[in-house]
Amino acid sequence: MKYIPFLSSVHQLVKPEHYLEIGIRNGTSLVLSTCRSVGIDPAYSLTAELNTHVTLFRTTSDEYFSRPSTLAVTDGEPFDLTFIDGMHLFEFALRDFINTERNSRRTSVIVFDDVLPRTVDEAARERHTNAWTGDVYPIIDVLAQYRPDVATILVDTEPTGLFLVVGLDPASTVLADNYEEIMREYRHADPQPVPEALLNRVGVQSPQRVLDAQFWKVLAEERTNAAGADFARRLRHQLAADFGPRYDAQPGQYA
Repeated sequence: MKYIPFLSSVHQLVKPEHYLEIGIRNGTSLVLSTCRSVGIDPAYSLTAELNTHVTLFRTTSDEYFSRPSTLAVTDGEPFDLTFIDGMHLFEFALRDFINTERNSRRTSVIVFDDVLPRTVDEAARERHTNAWTGDVYPIIDVLAQYRPDVATILVDTEPTGLFLVVGLDPASTVLADNYEEIMREYRHADPQPVPEALLNRVGVQSPQRVLDAQFWKVLAEERTNAAGADFARRLRHQLAADFGPRYDAQPGQYA
């Protein structure tokens, strides 16, 4: 399945009231939104006709999140769904997650693009190929190591995969507190040490299986209930039923 049809289905499942997209380019994915939306890109050039109320910021995500009133455009309401497809460099992807989670709900969904490079060349920090993911892929291991409290799902969409993060904690400062350490450990010079399992898409879920899963219902119910005290337990129990017992046995990435 191509990533755009998958994202369209995610919008239908989440039914966000507020949507954020980092890296909108020509608006191909932003056009999927039917709710109040924010798009960030320093060099966007829209060719798609947008279907909803969208506020566009021709700036970097770092600059946007440095503003004292990041959520002013949503009247203070957090984002229910975010698509991160900005700079294809690890440090930008990590900072975008840190800042996005801070402006989300516990029941929100964050989706990364370009986490499954097909070759080492495609994953290079210095672009020298037509198709290019950059080195976004380390975010998978970073969340598994530093944020085992969140749940993650790798999705086998074409061309270069998606990475869903749920069970968020907007109050967490773990990644920000360990930012420099993470950079030293996970940011590498080219050629990138992309794990063979990642290149071969080991442990990656089929798009349809993810869309058919029941954890979406838990997110929707808990969003209505403002994420009760047993939200994390309910979510992990359902993820284990959807994808396997590892979600209950060991928080973090499914493989």
